[in-house]
Amino acid sequence: MGVSTRAQHACFGGVQGFHSHRSQQTGLDMGFSLFLPPQARAARVPVLVYLAGLTCTEETFPIKAGAQRLAAELGLALAAPDTSPRGAGALGEDRDWDLGLGAGFYVDATREPWQAHYRMYSYVTRELPRVLAENFPIDPTRQGIFGHSMGGHGALVCALREPGQYRSVSAFAPICAPSRCPWGEKAFAAYLGEDRADWARFDATELVRTQAFPGTILLDQGSADRFLAEQLHPNAFAQACAASGQQLDLRWQEGYDHGYFFIMSFLEDHLRHHARALQA
Repeated sequence: MGVSTRAQHACFGGVQGFHSHRSQQTGLDMGFSLFLPPQARAARVPVLVYLAGLTCTEETFPIKAGAQRLAAELGLALAAPDTSPRGAGALGEDRDWDLGLGAGFYVDATREPWQAHYRMYSYVTRELPRVLAENFPIDPTRQGIFGHSMGGHGALVCALREPGQYRSVSAFAPICAPSRCPWGEKAFAAYLGEDRADWARFDATELVRTQAFPGTILLDQGSADRFLAEQLHPNAFAQACAASGQQLDLRWQEGYDHGYFFIMSFLEDHLRHHARALQA
């Protein structure tokens, strides 16, 4: 799979790149960012995939989070895909900020007009790892995944559904129960149809009842998050984890909101959490 490099920047002894390629899953050009630490010049390195939230692109995390310094120290590659296909031309995809462009929700759509191109689950779990391993010094046997908000939902779902693929998982303020919140209900109805049994395949709170991740899930949630009560439902996820025996480290961060100041405040803990699993 050919990859085009749009830009590269020296960064903490490594390289921050922005790339694109023609995707077989979405049928469109897909963008992704990749930070390669200095250790990648000598050997293949583990990769930590970050899934961003609503309205974001592949550029949001590498520009706003400030993760590269510690990733260079730990020898971690950081990959971040776009949050949706671009250029599908699906009717209404640019009408609402929480559906369509920038809002792929990391599902494989089964309904028109989305199903031909909105296949972000298969893109993240199947195609992106292959593209990274074939074109960069990435060790595909050492993958972790994390994300924020909609991307936190995606990270939890990918890790629970593909436990042999990811060695570690964490999330910042994830949408833990999308079947029960306005963002998720809107997206799932559009992408998957009205049958809620189909929604459960992409709902972390439902998945964790029967599909365990073989390790501890790290989850940070800010107490001052304006989306907490209506959209995120971390307590529902915690209750499902307790009932199923899933190891969960849910940390409440007093006074923190939903944005990147929150993420950067606790990012080091997450990178070290992943490094312990990926370098074992």
